[in-house]
Amino acid sequence: MSVEATPPLNPFDAEYIARSNRAILVGLQRPEDTAEEAQALLNELHELVSNLGVEIRDAVIAKIREESPRHLVGSGKMEEIAALARSRECGLIIFDDALSPAQQRNWEKDSLGLRAIDRQEIILDIFVSRAKTKEAVLQVELAKLQQQLPRLKRLWSHLDRQRGGGAMQRDAGETQMEMDQRKIRDKIAKVRRDLAAVVAQRATQRKQRHRVPLPTFSIVGYTNAGKSSLLNRLTGASVLAEDKLFATLDPTTRRLKLPSGRALLLTDTVGFVRRLPHQLVEAFKATLEEAVQADFLIHVVDLSSPERVKHAQTTLKVLLDIGAGERPIITILNKADLADEATRAEALAAHPGAILISTLTGEGIPRLLQVLDDCASENDLKLTLFIPHDQYSQLSKLYASASILSAKADESGTRIVAIIPERLQASFLPWSIKN
Repeated sequence: MSVEATPPLNPFDAEYIARSNRAILVGLQRPEDTAEEAQALLNELHELVSNLGVEIRDAVIAKIREESPRHLVGSGKMEEIAALARSRECGLIIFDDALSPAQQRNWEKDSLGLRAIDRQEIILDIFVSRAKTKEAVLQVELAKLQQQLPRLKRLWSHLDRQRGGGAMQRDAGETQMEMDQRKIRDKIAKVRRDLAAVVAQRATQRKQRHRVPLPTFSIVGYTNAGKSSLLNRLTGASVLAEDKLFATLDPTTRRLKLPSGRALLLTDTVGFVRRLPHQLVEAFKATLEEAVQADFLIHVVDLSSPERVKHAQTTLKVLLDIGAGERPIITILNKADLADEATRAEALAAHPGAILISTLTGEGIPRLLQVLDDCASENDLKLTLFIPHDQYSQLSKLYASASILSAKADESGTRIVAIIPERLQASFLPWSIKN
């Protein structure tokens, strides 16, 4: 290996710390990938890494025919990347593809101290920094522990340099690593128990929402497509909606009153991304269950993104993976204010029946509300009811579960015109009267 023989820096040295926050990004282009696809993924990695405050000094795309089991890339490309990192005074190499624990150890060993991490670790770190609710914190912690467990050997690799072949030292090192593995497994078990309790609590909350039998709609889509902005626009909510990946992780549900007077429950969910770590897909099942349980899905696609087709495919694949692939989907092409007519026409051809909107200007919002109204009213029934005063419990139930269009009380009771959800129509029919 002809990597420049610069001795590794002391991990407590100021220069080492500075280099640890400077990175070279590495994308891979396989024979089946186009240069445009490889560059788009590398650009996305650039945005992900930037969210962590890491200084990106350079970025390269490595063309490979097959993956190297030792470094992911061939030995010649490995030396080239390591030399580039040293010339840019970087201590960190970030790959867009997944690295195995062994490949990470090999990079650190063969490059004389350069750290190598991958997109999955970056996404996990972003989720760690953004998680706010107890459920999200637990889900992220579980994913992080599952990611760390097979990589413990890398953390204990310094024992190989210290023990000098002595049997006592080797046993001590192996025992310590085994102890650490056991500690992490114990933590994983505890987090899973805590998460199960939170998931049970969320299930209870969901049952309580279903007692108010309003139709439920979940907003899904690629991260940064404008999901939170849509929720804010429609409901007046104040969910964080920044122009960055994974701006918000926690689901938020708001009640939306439609122009007809009907109401529905609208939920914003965590965004999807290509090459999402499988630990996160599993760990965020509870959060994504909001999409599984919804009556309808609102799929938001960023019309201004040249990668919108890939992003849409990623979202649909994740929905399929979590068991929500059969839900009725309303497709929305957001950020229409940033697209020209040709782009609009092309996108509408690719997504027949989609609705062009702009959460910024309000374009298309009236049409979207009408579509939501049509979906919500598929099986509803408009009734005129008369509820006597001695049936106050029925009146209370009606206000909690139906969309009230008008109400007028007199000495004997209350005359109400309401839109009744299908699930409650039988219980209210005895109180119906003719107009």
